[in-house]
Amino acid sequence: MFVLASVVSVLLAFLFWNMMQEHFGYAELKIGSGVIVLLVSAGFGYWAAQRFGQRLDSLFLAIKQAVNGNYEVRITENGTNSFGPLYREFNELAKNMEEKMKLLQQLGEEKVLTDSASNEAAVLEERKRMARDLHDTVSQQLFAIHMCASSLPKLQEVDEARAASVLDQLIQMSNLAQKQMRNFIAQLRPMELEGKTLQEALDKWFPDFCRQNKLQGVLEWRLNEQLSEAKEQQLFLIVQEAMANVVKHAKADGCTLTLTDTERQVVMMLSDDGAGFKADEVRRGSYGLSTMQERAQKLGGTAEIISKLGSGTRVRVTIPKIYRGEQNR
Repeated sequence: MFVLASVVSVLLAFLFWNMMQEHFGYAELKIGSGVIVLLVSAGFGYWAAQRFGQRLDSLFLAIKQAVNGNYEVRITENGTNSFGPLYREFNELAKNMEEKMKLLQQLGEEKVLTDSASNEAAVLEERKRMARDLHDTVSQQLFAIHMCASSLPKLQEVDEARAASVLDQLIQMSNLAQKQMRNFIAQLRPMELEGKTLQEALDKWFPDFCRQNKLQGVLEWRLNEQLSEAKEQQLFLIVQEAMANVVKHAKADGCTLTLTDTERQVVMMLSDDGAGFKADEVRRGSYGLSTMQERAQKLGGTAEIISKLGSGTRVRVTIPKIYRGEQNR
């Protein structure tokens, strides 16, 4: 470029000198030739800078897409230029990252399903334990309520004061039984996904959870593709963890759960209108962030909490669509 610009500048200056030496003096010819050299050099410089900038922009955009999870990005090489080797190195790096991330997500999904299968015995044992607990707590409470309620009409005829005391006991026992049942239901919630798609499970679980905890909940389902079983399982558990955090920490009146996807990734967003918090006041293990991150990372994804004091909180989880496993339904 430098040689070409120099040759063109000298030729144009030479032509100008020969053509105009009869019309201008020596000083004017020198100034005119200098102006021609400067204009030609500036033009070539601008052209070279534009070409350099475009190639640099292509590299920057490709790196940005890779950072955002698009490992299928490649830079097209147009002819031979100084950026050619750099483009080839980037394309090779992106290819290796795509293959490794695909393998990572595949292994992650297989591990999630394997762990799920290996836990069946533990789940059966846990159900037996809960059956015993139900019998020892709620069942006995209901029996006591039945006995008190059966004796209440006759007791009212004999001793109204004692009947009022028994009625108070009935109210207290029924409240206790209700709390115990809610506790058992909360423990059973992770089983909501069995035999259902993620959308079917959330359509039932999300409004029930919001109603029980006096939240105004909005569920926005914008997924265009069927997800693998492992992705649906992890997303469901993440949603449960995030909603539990809303109830425990947010002091919110309402929340919105959105699930959407692009060509490259699945995105889950949960936002609430609660009190919010300062980011520097939250430890890594707080608000269930570490648990959600671990679940997302099993599939090559990320989880983050965005909050501002007085402006609510947002939980954002992204899982790349690299490995598309078979649907085990």
